[in-house]
This record gives sequence, C-alpha cells and structure tokens, in this order.
Amino acid sequence: MPRRSDAAVSDSRATTVQAAVDLASVEGLEGLTIGRLAGQLRMSKSGLIGRFGDKEAMQRAVLESAVERFTAAVWLPARGAEPGIARLEAIVDAWIVHLRSDVFPGGCFVTTASVEYDARPGPLHDDVEAAVRRWLGVLEAEARLAVAAGDLAPDRDPVEVAFELHSLASGGGVAARLLGDPAGLDRTRAAMRRAIGLEPT
Repeated sequence: MPRRSDAAVSDSRATTVQAAVDLASVEGLEGLTIGRLAGQLRMSKSGLIGRFGDKEAMQRAVLESAVERFTAAVWLPARGAEPGIARLEAIVDAWIVHLRSDVFPGGCFVTTASVEYDARPGPLHDDVEAAVRRWLGVLEAEARLAVAAGDLAPDRDPVEVAFELHSLASGGGVAARLLGDPAGLDRTRAAMRRAIGLEPT
C-alpha cells in the first residue's frame, strides 16, 4: 500500500485538531482525552496518538489552534483599521461578534482555558498565559497609539485600557453563556466603548 503524502497527513491532523477544539471548548482541555476524541472521530486510539504523540501534545496543539481561531475572528477583521482608536473600536466590534457567534461551541475558548489553568502549573498553564499576555500586549499597543494621537486622555494608562477590555469581554461571555442574559453583550459592548473613550451606540 502506498504511503500517504505529507499533505494528506497534515490535512488529516488539521481536521482532527479542529474537531478537538470544538470538543474542548465545551468539555475543557482536561476533558479532552485520547479515548474521548478517538470515539468521536471513530478512529483508533493508536491512530490518534500517531498524530500527536501523547495527550499533552494534543492539548497544546488544540490550544494553539484555538488561539489562531480567536485571532482570525477578532484581530484579522480589525487589523485593516487605522492604528489607535479606530482599530480599538474595530477590535471591540469584532470581539462582540465573536462572543455572539459560534466561533467556539462552548463560548470563548481562551477564557475557558484561562480559568481551567490559572492555578494548574505546567506547560499548558504557560501556553495559556503566553497567549493572554500577547493579546493584552496588542490591546495595550493600540491604546498607547490612541493616547499619542490625542484620542484618549494623556493620563489614560494603556495597561489599564487593555485590562478593562479583556475583563469586560470575559465577563460579557459569562453573562451571555452562563447567566443567559440576552442583554449582557449589549451592555458589554457599551462598557468596552466607554473604556476606549467612545459613546455607547
């Protein structure tokens, strides 16, 4: 039997990872086991192990893919906007769309992973921390540009702006998903706009 091409192997691994992201968004990364995923995909455990190596390698690949999915949903639609306040506004709008949609079946993956690993040391904790710090850095950089342009008050701390936006988005996801508050994300968007010096709309 001929060996599968590298492209075919890569495609099958990518398909597996995407299915694992969806599953882990609902059940958590710790709930994502080789056996659980193999059963859902109707493949053997050995075949799944062959694509990743072990559970931790699978979890880390899933987290990386989830971060890429978040980036595609929130950052990519906004990056074409003018740097500073215009881009922050575009990020807020894309972030709310992301929270309203089914980008992840279980809600924002990064928020879930942050809670799951905040007190659990190890490589996954470090990966989640790095992902959150990178995103906060993006928000901080845009806020700093907005201050420099005079769109935000000169005494507005970019670190605080990034912290507020991140915290509001996390809380908005909880309001919408856990509490079932139909107006939760509308209030979240209004609060995020106020955090960047814009009127709620």
